[in-house]
Amino acid sequence: MRVLLVKTSSLGDVIHSLPALTDASRAIPGIRFDWVVEEGFAEIPAWHPAVAQVIPVAIRRWRKHLWQTFRSGEWRRCKQRLGDSPYDLVIDAQGLLKSAWLTRYVKAPVAGFDSASAREPLACRFYDHTYGVPRQQHALERTRQLFAQALGYPLPVGLGDYGLDRRQLADAHPTPYLVFLHGTTWASKHWPEPYWRQLAERLDGLGWAIRLPWGNALEKARAERLVAGLRHAAVLPRLNLAGVAKVIAGARACVAVDTGLGHLAAALDVPTLSLYGPTLPGRVGAYGRGQVHLCASGPHAGLGDRERPCFDDLLPDTVASALDRLLQTEVNA
Repeated sequence: MRVLLVKTSSLGDVIHSLPALTDASRAIPGIRFDWVVEEGFAEIPAWHPAVAQVIPVAIRRWRKHLWQTFRSGEWRRCKQRLGDSPYDLVIDAQGLLKSAWLTRYVKAPVAGFDSASAREPLACRFYDHTYGVPRQQHALERTRQLFAQALGYPLPVGLGDYGLDRRQLADAHPTPYLVFLHGTTWASKHWPEPYWRQLAERLDGLGWAIRLPWGNALEKARAERLVAGLRHAAVLPRLNLAGVAKVIAGARACVAVDTGLGHLAAALDVPTLSLYGPTLPGRVGAYGRGQVHLCASGPHAGLGDRERPCFDDLLPDTVASALDRLLQTEVNA
């Protein structure tokens, strides 16, 4: 059986789709998936053994440069590739108009969320088969349930399996190290820089090596400030997503804010302490074994405000204590 999955973005959403592929490949021997995904995340689907082909799209870039997109023939080639490949089924796991629009170019029945379950109810007008999946649960579990209904197998019991091999992705490194995943999008999701610095100083004093990745100039500058003068901490060079994955996979543990790289750490089964301020982890938090969530409790916490800080009460001592417990748990496991 050959299935086309449409799940284009974001990084966390793409990662949250992986366990559904694992479920399906165990329930239906020989099933193979092609995956339509944003070009910036195209490395991730290829890591899963059930994925045959990755079809990168650039919806974000195309929207900004419509004339150039049509003139270059990039959009025409994308439509042709979608239309020329034979599929038994298309699953739109995004539930948005932009993802549903892509399915109209595929010559196969399309399955997706029903109007009560999709993030944008109009998307279901593009589907041949729709399925109800309760929204009051983790996004990863919603995708697993959609796949089980669309492909006709019982939903497996227990924690979802991302299907990734951490040992295969990790580089061998003789010195244990921790990773600070400090970069994120919303201003309000940033744990205060002085708090990061206090945590780094404390861990450096204990002899822990700390590695800090970055994705833009602002993140690099912050990382450099956080490690300045510390003996065991270092800023990583610029890395692509696969390079960051190797670093994360080799880590003893991570400390993360609400960021896509935190979800990647969970997918790689790396023990991670995730810090939540304006968002809550119930529906979109890091999912997996060894995942610990610490939530701010101030007056603006959990309200989804993109700008207003809310981390004042989540202090470095609290985070350090939780990290120590996480590390001890892993040693004793």
